[in-house]
Amino acid sequence: MATVRVSGVEVGYARVGDGQGPPLVLVHGAGLDGRMWQPQAQALAADFTVVAWDEPGAGRSSDVPAGFALADYARALAAVVEDLGLGAAHVAGLSWGGTVVLELYRLRPDLVKTLILIDTYAGWKGSLPPEEVAVRVMGAERMLAAPRERFDPTLPGLFAGDGPPEEFVGLLDAMQREVRPETLGAQLAIMAEADLTDVLPRITVPTLLLWGEADIRSPLGVARDFAAAIPDAELVVLPGVGHMSNLEDPAGVTGALRAFCRAHASA
Repeated sequence: MATVRVSGVEVGYARVGDGQGPPLVLVHGAGLDGRMWQPQAQALAADFTVVAWDEPGAGRSSDVPAGFALADYARALAAVVEDLGLGAAHVAGLSWGGTVVLELYRLRPDLVKTLILIDTYAGWKGSLPPEEVAVRVMGAERMLAAPRERFDPTLPGLFAGDGPPEEFVGLLDAMQREVRPETLGAQLAIMAEADLTDVLPRITVPTLLLWGEADIRSPLGVARDFAAAIPDAELVVLPGVGHMSNLEDPAGVTGALRAFCRAHASA
């Protein structure tokens, strides 16, 4: 793990590869950390300098101060990209991570070579009907009000099947045992109010939209809205896959990332 300090927060990130390949930065979802990208990091290290951060308040990064906003997450991510010293990066984000990546593009487009948005949102407010946002907020409030010994950060509808693939159950359990309720609550509150739809038509870098066909948390209609708003975006749909597509279809996500980044190596 490497670390970078920004605005008083220590941000940790794992880096794999020989350092000669172009940078590919992977941004995880809420209630998780950089370990969720293990299948992709291992498979892509021969082609890219693969970086998976632990966002502020998760994994091996320090806690976030009160009032930490979406722009602060984006600035912390910018500090990681700059710390690599490899120039603009391919930047991929899943779910909440994709929202952070969009905010990064708003603030620092110079650091983004291509965008890969996976099963994500332009914020809940920007992508979901108001009644669905209200249901999610109430569910988050119930989850966060539970005593610590009964706190369960698992959000509903993450996988298309009955649960995660067997080989990733232990990994998910390990990450979820380390979730910090205060961080998760702050993130979900940010998501509920975030609307980044104004960023979408201003995106000028090559953009891949990678979506699970059976995603019920960010339905395929959200992907189609993104495709209509982002100039020349490419939409790839993974058949039978849910919201956590990188774990439910590791080979499909890895292959799509490799093909897209190779095709736009000189972007």
